Amino acid sequence: MAAESAAVEFRIDRRSGVATYLQIVQQTKQALRLGVLEPGDRLPTAREVVEATAINPNTVLKAYRELEREGLVEARRGLGTFVRRTLGGAAEASAADAPLRTELADWARRARTAGLEKDDVSALFTAVLDSTFSTDDTDDTNSTNGAETAGRSHRGGQER
Repeated sequence: MAAESAAVEFRIDRRSGVATYLQIVQQTKQALRLGVLEPGDRLPTAREVVEATAINPNTVLKAYRELEREGLVEARRGLGTFVRRTLGGAAEASAADAPLRTELADWARRARTAGLEKDDVSALFTAVLDSTFSTDDTDDTNSTNGAETAGRSHRGGQER
């Protein structure tokens, strides 16, 4: 089990509308799903996160408490906060998803080359993801329209 801080760096988007502590929770869960964090890894200390992001230490502690409440991490007095378990079969998925990750990376590069901004790509991907994993597969027209809308620029509604 690793005792050093895991290689996770939190990136806070103050314009996202998502509470800062939830961004830390979401990014930690993503790292758990992707296998970046494994059981035994130590999360960055509140002080390290504060120095890197300029947020309130209580915000970091709130995020860590939420992760602890969900059984994903555990606080060890005087030692830090450690990962207890992963999410989504990260160990098995890391090898299995390599070809998909490569295809997705290629797709993201093509989208960027085509002039889409990060928010546009995110909206497009989310629309396609939502339509693919929706529980109501009977209304394909709304799914298609959502994907087409997501591909349009926020400036003037022009398609890129």
